Order: sequence, then C-alpha cells, then structure tokens
Amino acid sequence: MTGPAQPATAARGYLRFLAWSAVVAVVVGAAGFWPTRRLAGDDGVPALLAGCLVGFLSSALGGLPIALIRDRAPASRLVALMGAMGVRLLAVVVLGAAALLSGRFARTPLLLWIAGSYAALLGVDAWYALRTAQEAAKTADTQEEDLETR
Repeated sequence: MTGPAQPATAARGYLRFLAWSAVVAVVVGAAGFWPTRRLAGDDGVPALLAGCLVGFLSSALGGLPIALIRDRAPASRLVALMGAMGVRLLAVVVLGAAALLSGRFARTPLLLWIAGSYAALLGVDAWYALRTAQEAAKTADTQEEDLETR
C-alpha cells in the first residue's frame, strides 16, 4: 500500500476538476438560457440557474472521495470511485429536493436542468476519476521500479 496523496498534487488536481466542472455548468446554463426563457418565461431562468448549481455542487462533492484517496492501493481507489458515485447521487437528490420543496423555482425547468447539468458533468467526473487512477498507477509503477533497483 502506498502512502497518502501528496497534498499539493491532490489539491491541484481537485481544483482543476472544480474549474472544469464550473466551466461545463456555465456552458450548460448559457446554452439553456434562451430556450428556457422562451418556453418557461422569466420564472424558468432562476430554475435553470438553480438546476445548474445543484449539478455543480453534486459534482464537486462527488469528487471529494477521489481526491482524498488518490494515491492509495487499487482496492481503496475502487472504493473511492464507488463512494464518489454514491455521494454525487445523494447530493443531487438532497439538493434537488431542497430546491424543489422550497417553492422558489418553477418545477419543470428545475428538474430538467438538474438532470441536464448532472448528465453533462458526468463526463467531467469520469475524466477526473480516470485521470487520477492513471496518475496513481504511474506512481505505483515508479515506486515498484525504485524498490527493484535498490
């Protein structure tokens, strides 16, 4: 079993993930602004923003297990990936329910944009998980080679 992730590397990777998640959420919101406004009126725009924010926050929370168990054994990384999916799903359900039950947002646009942003951000989440797994595998291979040369 290797040691924990280097704090600077893990933090830098997670911040890069958050930046890409924010970019994707903004692009989804921008792409949906005019259709939402036209179909749902002015009441749909706050629902659009809330839906994209729920998607972004669930993605950010789902990335935490991957960032925290970044350079550990393969079994730990698998548990982190499964945990990340669970955290992301739980976060979107809880945050989406809170936004829906608050009564401040139009129901249909809110639910559509939660689903849309969730789906769009799934690609960023998968990219982050694969990238950290590849980096961890490289680190493990390098450490094995170092041990063999000693």
